Amino acid sequence: MTRGRATGWARVARIVLAPLLVAAILWWADPRRVLHEVAGAQPAWVLAGLASSALANFVSAQRWRALAGWLGHRIGAFAAAGLYFRAVAINALLPGAIVGGDVYRAVALNRRGLPALEAGLSVFLDRLSGLWMLVVLGAAAAAWGVADATSTAVALGPAALRAPGAGALAALAAGLLAAPALGIVVLRRLGASIAAQATTGNGWRARVAVVARHRGAWRQYALQVVASLGVQLLSIGAFALGGRALGIELPAWSWAAVAVPVFLMATLPVSFGGWGTREAAAVVALSAFGVPAASAVGASVLYGLFALAQALAGGVLLATDPRERRATAPR
Repeated sequence: MTRGRATGWARVARIVLAPLLVAAILWWADPRRVLHEVAGAQPAWVLAGLASSALANFVSAQRWRALAGWLGHRIGAFAAAGLYFRAVAINALLPGAIVGGDVYRAVALNRRGLPALEAGLSVFLDRLSGLWMLVVLGAAAAAWGVADATSTAVALGPAALRAPGAGALAALAAGLLAAPALGIVVLRRLGASIAAQATTGNGWRARVAVVARHRGAWRQYALQVVASLGVQLLSIGAFALGGRALGIELPAWSWAAVAVPVFLMATLPVSFGGWGTREAAAVVALSAFGVPAASAVGASVLYGLFALAQALAGGVLLATDPRERRATAPR
């Protein structure tokens, strides 16, 4: 079988498996109960969750904009937001979770004049920054929950709460937070070594060296920490507000801990917009806190609907200006 044919079969498999995965989760959780949960959601909490989710995406767009500017391309705040919400629409319409939208953002920046390497790197670092802070927050939240056992009015035993220990989890969170700083030091040293060995100024190795030695790396690191913290707090807040709309009441730290597997599973390139994988993770993660499967799926569905509402707005932008009129030829 040729590589092209194998790729084609993989795409077909994703298109077929994605809706089957959603159907299987709904069937297991009882679709009537899930529908009853979602239909009975309190509108005020739903609107608050939608606002939090939309604000999270807007801040994400500005975080990405900062990376693009650091890598050599300035873009306006609302232009970056427009591209980002177009990407949200693509993620919702095409199989592959976040892959399609990320590719779109990289290509859009390339069309606007940023070289392909830097354009792709801006999207990669933006995505990595968000996922990295999600894990940091999850570890910190778990440490908080273990340390404050009195706040865990959930179906966990005392022994489970004490292991592996709040100190170890807090140390893990601190280590994860500091790891990129070490990465910056290593990359800058490697960049200097690559630059010394590169024989041409236009080869990819030389260009990687230039990126690694960009000025303002430490300032960008601090900015990414703050921006990603804001993005994840808003995203976790949207998830928690969706749960609150269904009557799920859990400590704030538990939502941050649960969000780690739920959000990570939603990024797997085997679904449309994270549907199916996100709900499966929600059922497993929230069951540890005594949340019934139908309620867990309902909270995840509401979170998905928040993204879908924003995807509709992004779809309008795609339909009205799909070619990015202000874009320039790629270099």
